[in-house]
Amino acid sequence: MQINHILTPERTFTGVQGGSKKRVLELISKLIAQHSNLDADAIYESLLARERLGSTGFGHGIAIPHCRLEGCNHAIGALLQLDSKIDYDALDGEPVDLIFVLVVPQQATEQHLQLLKLLAEKLDQEDLRQAMRKAADARSLFNLITATPQGS
Repeated sequence: MQINHILTPERTFTGVQGGSKKRVLELISKLIAQHSNLDADAIYESLLARERLGSTGFGHGIAIPHCRLEGCNHAIGALLQLDSKIDYDALDGEPVDLIFVLVVPQQATEQHLQLLKLLAEKLDQEDLRQAMRKAADARSLFNLITATPQGS
């Protein structure tokens, strides 16, 4: 599976006002709901429940909030570039400004793990993170995250 199978330009956003972790999760839940058949409150509650188990702040200014959701038929991603960093209780203690949200079907345990691995590997690339932070618009950000690395 590739990132462009779960992320669309319509669910890619730049210059988003963050404020706080909860506010960002609430905002992204609404954005995903606008571009899917899912309920914003259900997404938000599921993402929040997952955060209570431990922060999805992965390090290097990146967070990958994720959840499995009843009523979700296929994996859905959304990507936010925040206008300023927010405290996210990340593992490395660094504030976060790039957030990739992943919502998968309730029963998709293996797919969920594979997608998280794919995202973590992709976002672990320093040059990609820097480019994503400089992306001027959503289309540029989408193109960066979905580009296939050379040699693949």
